Amino acid sequence: MSGILIKDAYALIDGTTDRHSIYITDDKISGIDKEPAGFKQDTMIDGSSFLVIPGLINAHTHSYMAPLRNIADDMPFMDWLLKGVNPVEDKMTGKDAYYGAMLAIIEMIMCGTTTFNDMQMHIHQTTKAVKESGMRAVISRGLVGSSYDRNDVRIKEALEEMEDGKDCDRLSFMLGPHAPYSCGPDYLRCVADLAKEKGLGIHIHLAESQTEIDNLKKEHNCTAIEYAQKAGCFDVPAIAAHCIRVTDSDIEIMKEHNVSVVTNPASNMKLGNGFAPVPKFLEAGLNVAIGTDGAASNNSLNMFHEISLLALIHKGVALDPVCIGAEECLKIATENGAKALGLEGVTGKIKEGYKADLALLNLDTPSMIPQNNLISSLAYSANGSEVDTVIIDGRIVMQDREIKTIDTEKVFFEAKKIV
Repeated sequence: MSGILIKDAYALIDGTTDRHSIYITDDKISGIDKEPAGFKQDTMIDGSSFLVIPGLINAHTHSYMAPLRNIADDMPFMDWLLKGVNPVEDKMTGKDAYYGAMLAIIEMIMCGTTTFNDMQMHIHQTTKAVKESGMRAVISRGLVGSSYDRNDVRIKEALEEMEDGKDCDRLSFMLGPHAPYSCGPDYLRCVADLAKEKGLGIHIHLAESQTEIDNLKKEHNCTAIEYAQKAGCFDVPAIAAHCIRVTDSDIEIMKEHNVSVVTNPASNMKLGNGFAPVPKFLEAGLNVAIGTDGAASNNSLNMFHEISLLALIHKGVALDPVCIGAEECLKIATENGAKALGLEGVTGKIKEGYKADLALLNLDTPSMIPQNNLISSLAYSANGSEVDTVIIDGRIVMQDREIKTIDTEKVFFEAKKIV
């Protein structure tokens, strides 16, 4: 057994930021303020100048796309997808995807993210990167098709990758039908039936653009949410990314089926798709999480940027400065993300018995001075550069802003070579 003590640090626990000592034994938080029986200290971190927060949870991204950063900017959504990203993406090899995922993981760790929910196209590559880096992730192989076909090569690959990931308890899996415009109703039903049989969740893009909604109305006389519901996607735990173009009826459907919504503020704005009605989601009692989307559309994987946007844009859109607050945004980026990913009770909180997935922010930085309100600082002032140390599964993966688990120079070299 190994033990880490974070001594006398400010810590974000249940919406407060008081000073605490946090004890970590192996992969879990074993005590707060009270030393657990039999604790053996191997490492002590002086927390006097740190704020400890639950590791951030990026609830929707595409890590392998990190090398596609800045290649297709300032384009309409469908042009961005079909003319900008897809032709380059089609040329990517498995090795490219591996180093893309590694590059993404470095960026996410350096900004305090400890868990991400990924939809990817190259099996074994992201799982390999997760295993080697010490990161926690939920992986979905992106699925596209038109007919009801259990022998579809992509479905076979998804199931094969799940077998490959069984040896790593930091990895879990969902099925990832891409979107209504890339999955016909029969194929979507096939994926939903398989998910139900296997006890898996579904991770899907829904209601992202007006074009998607217009085409569904024309071809199927329904909304994106209705389309997914009819196919059975909500009969299992479901994560719906984006959900910008939704009706009040759609929100009722999602609430009835306990669908978790993942909002992606930067990506949605950049592609001109608009703003998800997050205050409405919260008022309806939906579980709302937040993600960066991929680097091809954001172009950053910095969750502090997303938290700040979330805390600001809805005030402006609603002309209401209290429609969403800093504390709620932080909960969305941690606890709600864990719930969406099926990791409720595992991560997302600083609590005894939870996994030791923590980010330590240096308070001796301009953006965090003075400490008038640390929760406000996290939502409105922090930019990610304050993250000094990151612990995942009880392992220090970054300290003094140095990644301990990845050869960053090699990853940077390979990523440049890919481009």
